[in-house]
Amino acid sequence: MRKISLAIIVGLVSLVSIAQETASILFIGNSYTYVNDLPVLLESIASSMGDQVIHDSQTPGGATFQQHANTALTYSKINSNAWDYVVLQAQSQEPSFPETQVNTNTLSYAQQIADSVYANNFCSEVIMFMTWGRENGDPQWAPISTFEGMNTRLRDAYLRMSDSVQGSVSPVGSAWRYARENFPSINLYSGDGSHPSYAGSYLAACTFYSSIFRKPATGVPFIGSLSQATADNLQLAATLSVMDSLDTWNLRPISEHTNAEFQMVFNDPTIDFINQSTKATNYYWDFGDGEVSTIENPSHLFLSNGQYDVRLVAESPCDTDTTVYEVTINGYLGFTDLDKGIIRIKNLGNGIFDVQSDNTIIEMKVYNMEGREVSCPINETTIYLSKYKQGIYILKIETEKEVVSIRLVNI
Repeated sequence: MRKISLAIIVGLVSLVSIAQETASILFIGNSYTYVNDLPVLLESIASSMGDQVIHDSQTPGGATFQQHANTALTYSKINSNAWDYVVLQAQSQEPSFPETQVNTNTLSYAQQIADSVYANNFCSEVIMFMTWGRENGDPQWAPISTFEGMNTRLRDAYLRMSDSVQGSVSPVGSAWRYARENFPSINLYSGDGSHPSYAGSYLAACTFYSSIFRKPATGVPFIGSLSQATADNLQLAATLSVMDSLDTWNLRPISEHTNAEFQMVFNDPTIDFINQSTKATNYYWDFGDGEVSTIENPSHLFLSNGQYDVRLVAESPCDTDTTVYEVTINGYLGFTDLDKGIIRIKNLGNGIFDVQSDNTIIEMKVYNMEGREVSCPINETTIYLSKYKQGIYILKIETEKEVVSIRLVNI
């Protein structure tokens, strides 16, 4: 359980809600960004709310992440400023394609660009521009042949990419869905059924305002060429899509960059602590029994039963974050992780390991230390390494809630 003071949280929210902010933003994308000049719309919205946006763009028409990653101007723009935010927007269709294709042709290049962003300024936030499904979908592939299908795949892909680059998401596509469902008379598309109308770009800009400043877009004085009623509805769609789901989009408070998080796996007789912190460079563990560690992914043996507060402090050049989980050691030497459930691995001897999980086990695979899969017998809960040489192996176990890698010591 994460132990933090509610009074402090309330105080921070109150301060954020009234503070005037300045944000420097680099947009890397294509025509979905430059049509109707989304950065200038965002600047106008922020200015009317007393905030300031400093921006630049690299948005050639139809550009993919691969093209951006292979263009020198992309890196020149990144290195031109210590940006607070760098927005990454893929070509409109590519994130909606099959995952294997996205992994190869899209995600890998997004990671390459993000790495350059962090190399320029480790404290920059990479924010993925979740785009929208086309008005009538994309007929070339059944799963995206409707707006709903294409929008859902784009949403899932941008969330996955944000996790991979340790970034966040501006959920424009989700705001788009809300507006279509609740205000169908507002036309968000230009004549091609793909690019945004002025109303669509205004909705995107409102969504970015709430995503970047973590403030509601409702009541924004700037409405451009829209009627007040239309602007009010689009502001509401943006605000609800962002502010009701800040954790989903990984939109932490503006002042917080580093996020301390970990999982625990029982690996008889020790517990493996699997660090899942983001934007961290140093780690300090306090196991609650007098022992500490600075290893990124330590293993620890608790010598007696009881309850222990295990504390992880994750540090970066930007800030520090702390999380605490309560671990219960009982006669079985199991443990309690209130968020993820329990995984227990018991060494039965002779290379036989018993695996138990609170969550349904989907798949288990074993690898040697060279990363090669070991074709040992595995049934639903038992792994047999009896015929393999002694040493350390890695078990990759996928449950309905998580995928973790666990050390097996075959002795």
